[in-house]
Amino acid sequence: MTSQDAFVHIVGRRWRISDNFQNLLTGNNFSAYMDKSSVHIERIDTMRKKILIMGAAGRDFHVFNTLYKDNQDYEIVCFTATQIPNIDNRLYPPELAGPLYPAGIPIKPEQFLIDIIRETGVSEVIFAYSDVSYEYIKGCREKVEKEKVQFILLDPTKAMLKSNKPVIAVCAVRTGSGKSQTSRRVVDILKKYNKKVAVVRHPMPYGNLLESVVQRFETFEDLIRHNCTIEEREEYEPHLHKGVLVYAGVDYEKILRAAEKEVDVIVWDGGNNDTSFYKPDLHITVCDPLRSGHELLYYPGRINFEMADVLVINKVDVAKAEDVESILKNAQQYNPSAVVIMANSPVFVSDPDKIKDKRVLVIEDGPTVTHGEMPYGAGFIAAKKYQAKEIVDPRPYASGTIKQVFEQYPQTTMVLPAVGYHQKQIKDLEETIERCPCDVVIIATPINLGRVIKINKPWVRVTYELEEISKPRLENIITQKLGITPLEMPKLDNCRISAF
Repeated sequence: MTSQDAFVHIVGRRWRISDNFQNLLTGNNFSAYMDKSSVHIERIDTMRKKILIMGAAGRDFHVFNTLYKDNQDYEIVCFTATQIPNIDNRLYPPELAGPLYPAGIPIKPEQFLIDIIRETGVSEVIFAYSDVSYEYIKGCREKVEKEKVQFILLDPTKAMLKSNKPVIAVCAVRTGSGKSQTSRRVVDILKKYNKKVAVVRHPMPYGNLLESVVQRFETFEDLIRHNCTIEEREEYEPHLHKGVLVYAGVDYEKILRAAEKEVDVIVWDGGNNDTSFYKPDLHITVCDPLRSGHELLYYPGRINFEMADVLVINKVDVAKAEDVESILKNAQQYNPSAVVIMANSPVFVSDPDKIKDKRVLVIEDGPTVTHGEMPYGAGFIAAKKYQAKEIVDPRPYASGTIKQVFEQYPQTTMVLPAVGYHQKQIKDLEETIERCPCDVVIIATPINLGRVIKINKPWVRVTYELEEISKPRLENIITQKLGITPLEMPKLDNCRISAF
């Protein structure tokens, strides 16, 4: 047999060999044998282990980038996607996936999970998204393991990146607990002491992934340049309004290194109830007594609850005392070393007189009243507080994709979620507002929605901030942790909580 007649089979591929094909084996862990006109070459060690990552265009990409991208022992055959519309049926591009994935990695709907497992022959499924109950995860595990496939919840610390700058992480036990106002409070404290801050926001890569590798937002024009959705604007605009630099994107290693060059302190602004992608020097977790008990029942919020240096129990002003006490008891049992801060989340209305005795349509933060499972938010509270005559049920007037949102999240009844992940959804949101028979629209989103969509009716805006009502304060904790000398700083030893 001559080399012209022979072929080499390497890891499932067929290659024509040259006269010096032995050089191909030099320094590699291969075994070879001849069969008729072919030379078969196989790796002595095991073939690449096939893995599927379940996600929602966030932690799934980060897990891949940090743990698997350049690891020749594993092959990520597919991502699945859920929770967010239009993030599936696309490709994690080869430019981001790296040389081991010249064709990229497909992103498919989670509803086809079992079919994908059977078609690809994966041996492991990694669960990598947030704000789901452990009961839901149990159901996923049972389906996967029924296929004789291993189901894995990764330790989130394995994918945490280390910064050369101090990192303060603001996370939560559930979506809608009050991360945003807590992050703003942390930033205000740092700016008070002349620290230059970058907020790194949990990923929201809903558009072109190649154009979203590292996103830097310094002005409102940057939001337009990056074609930001309503959901993205809700997270970025409040920081930009305060003159704070915001980073987001897909590759959080590159994002971190870019931010480190510009600032003194990095604030991780978490998404949903996910854990930080960066190893925090101070870990703050916000708890919600309106969903008391969820701090133990939802993933990965429970991990945040148990890992936190500081637990902020928010919304004390509108919660039942027994629900606040329940969280305190869980904190004592599952994270006794954490400092606990009590806080209110007071609402502010731009023109409260417009609400009294009027029929109102309430628009709430989308994630909070959809997969966050809250039936209402700050807008509904404001409508009640300022004596609206009627809160109009928006469901009979829902248009197109907004109707689908109500069908998907049946707990959402008397409020309209501010969803706008794509242009069709934004148009449907506008049409739903127009069709609702109301006198005034109450906008309780983190951004001024009236500047983003057309609202041809009178509207008022509801905002909310964090109001700490116990000691020590966040300022005391942050300045002590970072070695800043404040005017007054009580010692934290044996100081969990004072009366409130």
